[in-house]
Amino acid sequence: MIAYLRGKILQKKPGEVVVATGGVGYSLLIPLSTYFKLGEAGDSVELQVYTHLTDESLQLFGFLTPEEKNIFLKLITISGIGPKMAINILSGIEPKELEEAVRETNVTRLSMIPGIGKKTALRMIMELADKIEKKEKVLSRKESKEREDLVSALVNLGFRRKESEQVVDLTVSSLGPQAGFDLLLRECLKRMSKI
Repeated sequence: MIAYLRGKILQKKPGEVVVATGGVGYSLLIPLSTYFKLGEAGDSVELQVYTHLTDESLQLFGFLTPEEKNIFLKLITISGIGPKMAINILSGIEPKELEEAVRETNVTRLSMIPGIGKKTALRMIMELADKIEKKEKVLSRKESKEREDLVSALVNLGFRRKESEQVVDLTVSSLGPQAGFDLLLRECLKRMSKI
């Protein structure tokens, strides 16, 4: 597996760069954030690399910074997001801005990325929340009954338990447990309707 490349830029275009090293030219798919920071043909470059191997192909994905590669690796763990879609996402938003949008549950900002609809944006928020920062327990032990009541209410309305738990955690983390059951339930229902 190739994890790092250092060499000279043979050619570059939006979304792709060819790096020559050891007499071999490697073609790498790159996000626009990396493309704009690369030098010109003939310049030296160092790239973090992700090697994607399938039955049909071998593809290399390159990143100028470890942060870009790390967020890419987190994105491809989300159901429905493959390496090319992850590159597209990183072309539409910087890693720090993406993390901020996830923390703030900013579906609107994520939906502005080309190819990302509200459903995918909400899935990204729900699945990345745990990965971007270790979530603290949103509710303390004495409040866990209220959390379970919220989850139970959503499940009784026909929603799946796993999605219900994620939405309850996101809602409580943004509004705070002091918001009260009724307000929290209304907000959970709003979020569930967007899934």
